[in-house]
Amino acid sequence: MTTVAAVPIQPRRRPELAAFLRGRRARVTPEDVGMPPGLRRRTPGLRREEVAQLSGVGVTWYTWLEQGRPINASAQVLDAVARTLRLDRPEREHLYHLAEVPYTPERAAPDVEVVSPEIQGILDALDPHPAVLYNARYDVLATNTTYERLFLWEGSGLDTGPFGLRNVLWALFTAPEPTCPLVDREQELPLMVAQLRGAYGRHVGEPAWEAFVRRLAEASPVFARLWRSGDVVPPGTRVKTFRHEAVGEMRMTSVSLSVNGMPECRIVAYTPNDEESRRAIRTLGGNDESRPLLGTGSGDCGAKEN
Repeated sequence: MTTVAAVPIQPRRRPELAAFLRGRRARVTPEDVGMPPGLRRRTPGLRREEVAQLSGVGVTWYTWLEQGRPINASAQVLDAVARTLRLDRPEREHLYHLAEVPYTPERAAPDVEVVSPEIQGILDALDPHPAVLYNARYDVLATNTTYERLFLWEGSGLDTGPFGLRNVLWALFTAPEPTCPLVDREQELPLMVAQLRGAYGRHVGEPAWEAFVRRLAEASPVFARLWRSGDVVPPGTRVKTFRHEAVGEMRMTSVSLSVNGMPECRIVAYTPNDEESRRAIRTLGGNDESRPLLGTGSGDCGAKEN
């Protein structure tokens, strides 16, 4: 009788992990993550160094992981790689098993980057009110047309970001003040940083978060100073003033709405705060008189600091 020797689990898992990561990396294009395609790309999808940069991990470490070397990976690092490679829940769970890291239900709720048609439909239905879907880091996940026209016009400072990300904080802290759409920067930026720090508490040590905070602090001394203050505040309703090169200044009330099934993500919608702002938003949104506009038109709405 022939005896078949058992094959150790770990030596089999590492090659499987390597092949899995290579296959998932090949299906994510630079355009998918907002990066320029570049020239002379000899491999499909992202390069290893691009995955490492977007995940906030070292290039050598990620290369070894993809080569199947016997290195340890934390849950936070696997989360960051899974977000970059756009893994769905079954794929994420598979990644954990191959890397021999315990998988818990909390790991099934990553930063959401894939927006459902239903959520996009809600944003579109709010037009001509500007509306956007943010995650906890202020990455722009989805918008409607008027938001794009208000904040993402060329030269506004909000149409670019690190590694192709559209991130509101990055844009506000790195854009020249004359091109920044936010008028009351001295009042609003500290509150936004305090909101970011409140969310950061749930992600301390995660490579993507740590890399984002580090890069922004290096790019903006103002952000670095505000970050060191340690202030924390929750989201809330506010009245903000924006400027646009085509329609001038607009006073808008912002309202944050949580989204079921998308942890730490929120829809932020803006309504005009006075008649002049209502006219400006109509012009910006295409001047469709058949679409009703929300907003009191009575000036200050008594917004609460968030």
